Amino acid sequence: MLFDDEYITVTHPAVGEFRDRGSRFLSFIYPVKREAEVKDLIQQIRKNHPKANHHCYAFRLGPGKQIFRFSDDREPAGSAGKPIFGVIQSNDLTDVLIIVVRYFGGTLLGVPGLINAYRESAAAGIKNASLITLPVVERYQLNFSYEVMNEVMTVIKMSKAQIYHQELAENCMVQVELVRKNSELFLDKIKNNHLLTGKCELKLC
Repeated sequence: MLFDDEYITVTHPAVGEFRDRGSRFLSFIYPVKREAEVKDLIQQIRKNHPKANHHCYAFRLGPGKQIFRFSDDREPAGSAGKPIFGVIQSNDLTDVLIIVVRYFGGTLLGVPGLINAYRESAAAGIKNASLITLPVVERYQLNFSYEVMNEVMTVIKMSKAQIYHQELAENCMVQVELVRKNSELFLDKIKNNHLLTGKCELKLC
């Protein structure tokens, strides 16, 4: 059972294949974090498979699964991208891209046949992939005066937050990341510490 502080994704790229009446469907599964990665990978697949008739895909990004898109790439509407996306949904995945390329075999499959083929190809790729459940990570930035640096660092350590960028001077800035299940403790200690009142600004990155 997944909670709000966990999500499932793939660890490494994987490949799957499905054939129907001469048509060959190859699926390529990738872990992705940003839409720029999605664009680059689709272009790479088009370059690697220039003779394929279609390059259909679906992706979903973010622990909250709020960013997603799918494409039929000239197949009949709803016959390719949506079935691929359905495989992502049925496996409760995010931060994942699935591209399915089709080499036409000379026989029309019809919309039901296409839906089945793209779904089965995507599912074959997922079957060959390694899935992992990861904690949702949140990032915060703290701006504070140097005089309260020790207090801030103590809170960071107690909350098991990890510093990934800092600028320590008269006016300090520290960026931290921590798993969501520890964020409530972190926020409470920052906001309710009277020594930090008016001397520490906190914002979500």
